[in-house]
Amino acid sequence: MGRVTVRQRILRIREGHEGERVDTLVVEEPLEIRLDGDPLSVTMRTPGNDFDLATGFLVGEGVVTTEPQVTAVRYCAGATADGSNTYNVLDVTLAPGVSRPDVSLERNFYTSSSCGLCGKASLDAVRTKAHWPVHDDGPRIDVDTLTALPDRLREAQRVFDRTGGLHAAGLFTPEGELLALREDVGRHNAVDKLVGWALRSGRLPLRETVLMVSGRASFELVQKAWMAGIPMMAAVSAPSSLAVDLATEAGITLVGFLRGSSMNVYAGRHRILLEKALTTLSAAPGDMRLPDR
Repeated sequence: MGRVTVRQRILRIREGHEGERVDTLVVEEPLEIRLDGDPLSVTMRTPGNDFDLATGFLVGEGVVTTEPQVTAVRYCAGATADGSNTYNVLDVTLAPGVSRPDVSLERNFYTSSSCGLCGKASLDAVRTKAHWPVHDDGPRIDVDTLTALPDRLREAQRVFDRTGGLHAAGLFTPEGELLALREDVGRHNAVDKLVGWALRSGRLPLRETVLMVSGRASFELVQKAWMAGIPMMAAVSAPSSLAVDLATEAGITLVGFLRGSSMNVYAGRHRILLEKALTTLSAAPGDMRLPDR
């Protein structure tokens, strides 16, 4: 498709000086996901890895768990009046016997690039039962490996360097090896693309892995991690209270404010190896802030 970025002429003002230049912008376009021909969801996303996005979304909603449950994913031609293919509508065909989600007015699947849960009727509507418990899963990861993940994620972002406008989600091994990375204008889309890649590669559940995200840790991202069987999630920014509640309930290790040599561990601290000369700070109950070195 090649519509990940566009060039735009702008007026740039710096320190009282002005001038025209051409800037690179990240593309944001709607994607309609259809299920066996019927409309299911519309999300604002950055074009690219759309098949992963659609299948990852279905994993997060508890519709599919294995690759054979999806028999086909295709772009729909004829999406415009002249019959051309915009590559903004795709149809997912489920295998016979796979239950379809209950789409109703109370459970609206419209999402935006900034919020993966907009339109959901209530918190109960998104507490989808996970297929894989993660309470007793690894990995165990040492602090030095964990603190290196944000830089490794950033170094692997190809489009961010040109636009500065994309979120990233990366999947790492406990040793810090990057298994896969996806970028998108939306945080939840980047994670869906990563989970969809795992489904289509036959890798679910994602045991013994760490999910690293470039933004904050929201409820819907923790939910997506749980649905994919990911036992550990780290973010460079803050988690929400619901994200911490869900991580605690699911048994997921949740790390926030992972910057430089510092981090906050909000849940599942048993997976963090602290043997490497870390001192314990006096902190409020429920807060463990790892010190700078």
